[in-house]
Amino acid sequence: MKLLAGNSNLPLAQAIAGYLEIPLTRASVRRFADEEIFVEVLENVRGEDVFVLQSTAYPANDNLMELLIMIDALKRASAKRITAVLPYFGYARQDRKPGPRTPISAKLVANLITVAGADRVLSVDLHAGQIQGFFDIPTDNLFGAPVMSADVATRYGEHNLMVVSPDVGGVVRARALAKRLGNAPLAIVDKRRERAGESEVMNIIGDVRGRFCVLVDDIVDSAGTLCNAAAALKAAGAEGVVAYCTHGVLSGGAVARVQNSELTELVITDSIGNHEIIADADKIRHLTIAPLLAEAIRRIAEEASVSSLFD
Repeated sequence: MKLLAGNSNLPLAQAIAGYLEIPLTRASVRRFADEEIFVEVLENVRGEDVFVLQSTAYPANDNLMELLIMIDALKRASAKRITAVLPYFGYARQDRKPGPRTPISAKLVANLITVAGADRVLSVDLHAGQIQGFFDIPTDNLFGAPVMSADVATRYGEHNLMVVSPDVGGVVRARALAKRLGNAPLAIVDKRRERAGESEVMNIIGDVRGRFCVLVDDIVDSAGTLCNAAAALKAAGAEGVVAYCTHGVLSGGAVARVQNSELTELVITDSIGNHEIIADADKIRHLTIAPLLAEAIRRIAEEASVSSLFD
């Protein structure tokens, strides 16, 4: 087994390699003067089971192209099997046609990864479960719920907890976390999104008075939804509000928005390598998913069950 890391999230790749006690495969990933990407694998990978670690986060197009070129280089170097490990799968929010003459970009990206030569895909908390079906190769979708639930129980277990979904579409995710927290009660924020990146809280479904609310979502981008939901929950009598999100995209003024919000804390995983933008944010904390990804990689390499990770 070999691990090859792109430039998108080297700290996570190094943590995974440390957990598995194997070194990262030596490679040169650089750019020409016109920004064309060039990849050279500096070790023999013929007949090897290779895992390529790359989050397609900002800059999404550069990181995606880097991933595709790394896969192509490995394919041409006669690697036995290539698994694309995408802790964060970019373009996942474009998983359907929201209007006429619009693309389904998640399917396009799935096709690109497959045609480049990947034999398998491993990701974490895909925005929609049906994205697994966009790939014509085996695809494993890991869940951040076990890591999050352990952290919630450790830090906030003494509170009267209630899990809250920030929208109707996230109820399944919230219910899974609530079940892991001893069947904690569930509430839903009913919102209306007038345009991308903007949301307005309409109603709270459930009695949150006196409860310590745990908002759970897969992606936090502008953070407008979470901050509006936190304000609505506090106005409805919640004791406190924390948010747990797998992928901290945190674009634009998201960090400042969280810092000035009613949230006690926003916890994100290290699926995206954006440590520098939250370095001075005391309300935002990283939670590592390196052991989860490393264990899944080990099981895939050993042809063992990945789903049993979540039993």
